[in-house]
Amino acid sequence: MKIKSVRAKIYRWTGDVVPPQANFCTNASDILYEKGDAMASFRFLEWLVVEVETDTGIVGYGNAALAPRLVKATIDQYLAPLVIGDSPWDYGYIFEKMYRKTLAWGRKGVGITAISAIDIAIWDILGKASGQPVFKLLGGRMKEKIPVYASKLYADSIENMQAEAQRYVDQGYAMMKMRFGYGPKDGAFGVKENLKRVEAVREVIGYDRDLMLECFMGWTLEYTKRMLPKLERFEPRWLEEPVIADDMHGYAELNAGPIPISGGEHEFTLFGFRQLLDMKAVSVIQYDTNRVGGITAAQKINALAEAYQVPVVPHAGQMHNFHLTMANTNCPIAEYFPIHPVEIGNELFWYIFDGEPDAIDGCIDLDDHKPGLGLTLSEKYLDQFEIIE
Repeated sequence: MKIKSVRAKIYRWTGDVVPPQANFCTNASDILYEKGDAMASFRFLEWLVVEVETDTGIVGYGNAALAPRLVKATIDQYLAPLVIGDSPWDYGYIFEKMYRKTLAWGRKGVGITAISAIDIAIWDILGKASGQPVFKLLGGRMKEKIPVYASKLYADSIENMQAEAQRYVDQGYAMMKMRFGYGPKDGAFGVKENLKRVEAVREVIGYDRDLMLECFMGWTLEYTKRMLPKLERFEPRWLEEPVIADDMHGYAELNAGPIPISGGEHEFTLFGFRQLLDMKAVSVIQYDTNRVGGITAAQKINALAEAYQVPVVPHAGQMHNFHLTMANTNCPIAEYFPIHPVEIGNELFWYIFDGEPDAIDGCIDLDDHKPGLGLTLSEKYLDQFEIIE
């Protein structure tokens, strides 16, 4: 069995989009003076799907959400010629070849994201060729079901956030994550608004459910140090990405405090996570498989993190992450984006693929009898996408 072709396609959403509202999620550009939608550069209404086909007719699906047009160009011009003709069973060799031959320019960001998409597709092929789900190839089922946390609760009016939190309680979630809407430039007013919303959500869910808090790189080290003592009484399970991803020293300083710090969504490769672990910079690792180097790289990071006894909770849910979570004891829970009209872009996975598991009573399950990732391309919403080949 050899790889015959690699086709990278961009699915550009042309359907309805939930309009942005002010202060619904902090982000790294908040600190800048600008007008308009501060989240514009972090919204992604395009998604890349890569189809890797073998000479036996098996097609594996990979994907990437970051900078799809740049990722497509990287795959078309650099990576596809490297892998065509290789056996997908040589996945380790293929990964190293893609990684090392693009090392001068591809080791972070767009380059490694493109590698991730192809690697995920190769693992989908391996599962289909062997008649096994990917998690079986990674070591097998480690959990009866995967507990998941509802990941939304963007900052809104207190009434709306409480109503949303109540819906998750009613649906059986034991965990949920909310976003902060205010940061350093909002001063004392923003501090109070942030605290009011955490308190309001806790009023609804109580303290027998986990609450995670996310900043999406929208705070500074100084601001976070001011906020942490004020947040302590709300007993958050973690504070996510308080500062920009490159500030590892800032992460390490914050993680020495009483509230666990999580991160890694914007980190890449085994070596990036070795730095985070060596510096004790995070208490929870949150790589995304379609950014970090694919399933091949993610398994290496899982093993490294287990040796440090730092849990891994991959970013954004989605099947490539769920299979790794199912197959690793050091991946205790998973993130889960409830089905929702397109707003930020994470929701597009629901519209492009069929096969994503639905959360029931705060848990998901994977099918032991679905080979590969268990995904197919959906035809339900094709009329709302422009497909760029």
